[in-house]
Amino acid sequence: MPIYTRTGDKGETSLYGGKRISKADCQVETYGSIDELTSFIGLLVSKVKKSNDKELLINIQKDLYQIMSFLSGAKIDLSVLPTKVINFEKQIDSVEKKLPKLNKFILPGGNEISSLFHVVRVLCRKAERRNIDFFNQPFDFAQDKSTINNQQLTIIKYLNRLSDLFFTLARKYGQRQEVVL
Repeated sequence: MPIYTRTGDKGETSLYGGKRISKADCQVETYGSIDELTSFIGLLVSKVKKSNDKELLINIQKDLYQIMSFLSGAKIDLSVLPTKVINFEKQIDSVEKKLPKLNKFILPGGNEISSLFHVVRVLCRKAERRNIDFFNQPFDFAQDKSTINNQQLTIIKYLNRLSDLFFTLARKYGQRQEVVL
């Protein structure tokens, strides 16, 4: 089967379950922002040498694919994400203990890996904003409303803490080259 279907040639795409919507729809923009984030994380995976950080990033990509599936209308159980948020917080705390205290803004950059962590951080913030905007729109999902509301909050918390983790890892990898404002 070829990768092309020609079904999107008029500016529409299919959601999970077959519903057709505009490629400019807020829902498509929302999961598209996560797809963009996931792709840049893949670039970061190719650059990071530390196996534990590489594994962390690959697991984050898998989480983000689950979130994208949910956002496209699939019935996906995201109940593992709150535990991941707690784990992110533990990792942040652990790394921060080894870094100099931050009391001013820092410029993104320093080296390639630190810079890439800053790129995925801002893409994560963008995805978080897109999700908040999408969740404030009326929409029709296959799941009941209370499940949807809980999943929405879970996604927002996950993305929020994930961007904090990316910031912390950017500092970890760029520690010697940080430019403080």
